[in-house]
Amino acid sequence: MAVQQQVPWMPAPQAPVDCPPGLEYLTQIEQLLVHQQVELLEVITGFETENKYRVRNALGQQVYFAAENSNCCLRQYCGPSRPFAMSVTDNNGTEVIHMERPMRCSSCCCICCLQELEVQSPPGTVIGYVKQNWSLWLPQFSIVNADGDVMLRIKGPCCTCQFCADIEFEVLSADGTQPVGKISKQWSGLAKEYFTDADNFGIQFPVDLDVKMKAVMLGACFLIDFMFFETNQNNNSR
Repeated sequence: MAVQQQVPWMPAPQAPVDCPPGLEYLTQIEQLLVHQQVELLEVITGFETENKYRVRNALGQQVYFAAENSNCCLRQYCGPSRPFAMSVTDNNGTEVIHMERPMRCSSCCCICCLQELEVQSPPGTVIGYVKQNWSLWLPQFSIVNADGDVMLRIKGPCCTCQFCADIEFEVLSADGTQPVGKISKQWSGLAKEYFTDADNFGIQFPVDLDVKMKAVMLGACFLIDFMFFETNQNNNSR
């Protein structure tokens, strides 16, 4: 059972030409706030449940609701490394973005089997991928369009276990030279950080960025959460 909170939904703006249905919400914003819901069953029993997120704009209006769909046994035994599908719905309950993460090795030594997340909008139509890049020290990812072209790069910090501080993943231009945004894991307080795996994130990007790449960046936020901040309830380690 999740802690529910009523928030106003963002009104849908005018959809531009060639915008996938539901992504018009992203046309006028440059920031998303992603709040993972606290699951009371998971807190009390340690039983790993499917993640749920509320995605809001800078005004606090809800833009999307995201819900994980994964196998119960794999959640318990594979923990944060589990494969999953993520369904992102609008205020009408219509799925507007669908994400798929296959089972991949979590070790950086397996260069041929790095993490990847596919993003579809509308569901069934691929608009891009989040692909982990091999790196010995720093978390690195590429934001790739449907044609396989690198549009953005993401570089994380050497240590993702900082205490009482936000942890930032820098978003860079395709050539990796210019900062254009960031994905921040926000410090939520000692009690929430220690006793739950419900995390808060902020995503910043240029307001004129292609809405498809904004949607893929949302997928990058989910993948980063699972890879670095999802608590394994079996050992209570990050």
